[in-house]
Amino acid sequence: MAITAAMVKELRDTTGAGMMDAKKALTEADGDMDAAVDWLRTKGLAKAAKKSGRTAAEGLVAVKVEGGRGVAVEINSETDFVAKNADFQKMVSSIADAAVKADDVEALKAADLGGKTVEETVTDKIATIGENMTLRRMASIEGDSVVSYVHNAAVDGMGKIGVLVALKGDEAFGRQIAMHIAATNPVAFDEASLDPAVVEKEKQVQMDIARESGKPEQVIEKMIEGRMKKFMAESTLMGQAFVMNPDLTVEAAAKEAGVTLTGYVRLEVGEGIAVEKEDFAAEVAKMGKS
Repeated sequence: MAITAAMVKELRDTTGAGMMDAKKALTEADGDMDAAVDWLRTKGLAKAAKKSGRTAAEGLVAVKVEGGRGVAVEINSETDFVAKNADFQKMVSSIADAAVKADDVEALKAADLGGKTVEETVTDKIATIGENMTLRRMASIEGDSVVSYVHNAAVDGMGKIGVLVALKGDEAFGRQIAMHIAATNPVAFDEASLDPAVVEKEKQVQMDIARESGKPEQVIEKMIEGRMKKFMAESTLMGQAFVMNPDLTVEAAAKEAGVTLTGYVRLEVGEGIAVEKEDFAAEVAKMGKS
C-alpha cells in the first residue's frame, strides 16, 4: 500500500513520533494506522505522545554568538532535574548551534541535526528521558557587536535567563548592560519601542487611581504626567537607572562610556507559561483512575 504524506502526518499527530519513524511504522504495518501505532509503541517511539499533555515550564535558555549575530533559544522540560541532565544539555547546545543559521523557530524546528530535524530530535529525547519537552521559542539580534550573558548558568552558555545585547563600542560595558537587563527585565528598549496599547492601558489605570482621590481634573492631569514619566523610565531599558551606577540612566551611562546600544533580547525559562497546581489528594485520585 502506498504511504502518503497525509498518513504520516496523522500518525505523527497521534503518537508524537518522528517523521521517518512514522513512515517506517506505516510501511511495516502496510498502511494500517492502528497497527502502526502498536509498532511504534513496541519500539518505544510512541512514548512521547503520552507525555505531550504535561506542562513543560522548566528547562534551559541557551545563547550563541557568531560574529555580529546572536541567538537565544528556550527548550522546556517538565522538571528542573532534566535541565541538569547532561544529555538534555548536549541537545540544547546543538539546537542553539543550529539556531545561528535559522531565521525563526519554525525554520529551526525543520533544521538538520545529524540526519534528523531538530523537531524529531526533541521528540526522540522525550522518549529517551521520559518527560515532555518543547522547543518553545527563539530570538535573534544583529549588530556591530553582540555580547551575551547567562544568569544562573547550568553550564557554559545556558541557564535560566539568557540575554543578548547589540552595540557599537566597548563589549565589557555591553556585558554590564546584559547583566542589568537580566536583573530588571525592561519592557522595551526605549519609549519609541513601547507598545502604544500598553502605554494607553497604564495611563487609563493611573487616571482611574487618581480620580479616586477626588482631586480636580487639572490636578489629576499633572499627577498623570508625573506617573507616566515614571512608568516610561522604569519600563524602558534606556530610561532605567543603571544597576551598576543608579545615579545614571542606562542611556546616560552608555553615552559616558562611549557606547551606542542598538537592541537587546532577553529570554527567561517558563516566562508566561501557566502551570496548573494540583493538590496531593487530587493527584492520587487521578492516578487511581488511570
